[in-house]
Amino acid sequence: MSHDLDAVLSRIDQDLPQSLDRLYDLLRIPSISTDPAHDGDVARAADWLVQDLDSIGFSARADETAGHPMVVAQGGSDDGPHLLFYGHYDVQPVDPLDLWDRPPFEPELQDTPNGKVIRARGASDDKGQLMTFVEACRAWVAVHGSLPVKLTFCLEGEEESGSPSLVPYLKANRDALRADLALICDTGLFDAQTPAITTMLRGLLGEEVVIQGPDRDLHSGMFGGAAMNPARVLARILADLHDDQGRIMVPGFYNGVPEIDEGIRAQWDGLGFDAEAFLGSVGLKHPAGEAGRSALEMIWARPTCEINGMISGYTGAGFKTVLPARASAKVSFRLVGQQDPHALRDAFRAFVRARVPADCSVEFVEHGASPASVMETGHPAFEAARQALSAEWPKPAAFVGSGGSIPIAGYFKSILDMDSMLVGFAKDDDQIHSPNEKYDLDSFHRGIRSWARILDAVAKG
Repeated sequence: MSHDLDAVLSRIDQDLPQSLDRLYDLLRIPSISTDPAHDGDVARAADWLVQDLDSIGFSARADETAGHPMVVAQGGSDDGPHLLFYGHYDVQPVDPLDLWDRPPFEPELQDTPNGKVIRARGASDDKGQLMTFVEACRAWVAVHGSLPVKLTFCLEGEEESGSPSLVPYLKANRDALRADLALICDTGLFDAQTPAITTMLRGLLGEEVVIQGPDRDLHSGMFGGAAMNPARVLARILADLHDDQGRIMVPGFYNGVPEIDEGIRAQWDGLGFDAEAFLGSVGLKHPAGEAGRSALEMIWARPTCEINGMISGYTGAGFKTVLPARASAKVSFRLVGQQDPHALRDAFRAFVRARVPADCSVEFVEHGASPASVMETGHPAFEAARQALSAEWPKPAAFVGSGGSIPIAGYFKSILDMDSMLVGFAKDDDQIHSPNEKYDLDSFHRGIRSWARILDAVAKG
């Protein structure tokens, strides 16, 4: 460890109370982006960030969009690599309010059996995470007068409401925002002692299927057996989506699906993931995906087809002997590698149409389509960051996948032509989007120190 980094880490430790105070100030602002009643609060949070970044020496501003402001700031050293940091300052609604143990926008440091936690809406998602990076920058500037890298901030105010202004903003400001590498702090630790760099994000394709049969609901005693039942048609179609080994039967579905690198597989095996405990935590026992694949592989690196909901006929209390006129289902696909969501949409629709009998018709409603994101871990910054994280936490950091989808990483690749490094310090029990959201004090403190180490490691190449 260099003397320069030692001084920065010492400053972080010394200033932790003040760092908490600043985080509390931001957490007190109810920046709920999806509720128009809080538009002024979202703008106030953007202004707070502009002032805070200005105080560190960045040139910061809040750019207007069709929705909420985008906070942009530039600073640092022209001698180092150029990094773009992304976070979001808006938060989820707090309903149901009666399930909160305290007011959601009155942050408090609480003692729990697992240590001290910061309790407030946005503490983990994403204000606490965002401020770990800001505080690391503050410490670097306080000790050395500048950062060891050139840095651009891009802080969004609409992530929790679908990011309607993000893509137009990125396209309009492509040249100003493009950097060597993007940093995203909206992910989590693998476990309490193991940091992670997310290098695989699954894409997402959503489709709603509506089967129409007779022109009205029919009496099953009068028409049952003679008339085609849309619920039966839909059930057969959905059953055909998987074979008895868990493979997805849509033609061409596995085009572009890679096998994971053996080095990554070894890292995953070394994490000691307990699949039985993972399923046991939700009352299950047996993995239900593709035969011969580990649970981590199925969650992080394999594509899926899941039925998210089905509606048909009478679903109220009691019983009604009806033959329904319509049946519908919502089906989502998590995508990996180079799978093309638009080609898969076409293939899925053809798969369904081929199974619709003559007396029925089918309609489709699309619900988004985004490809997977796979980061180029051969970039030297990735291994440098992994080593830096490993120096801060009790266990070595690992390159991991994510079962979910974070569209911003894909946008940075497709619009700004740059890879993203996703590093976060949230825990699975942070209750994001739920009442009593929290962020561990250890995550906040070590997160600041981790970013300081990463900035140092990336600057040194």
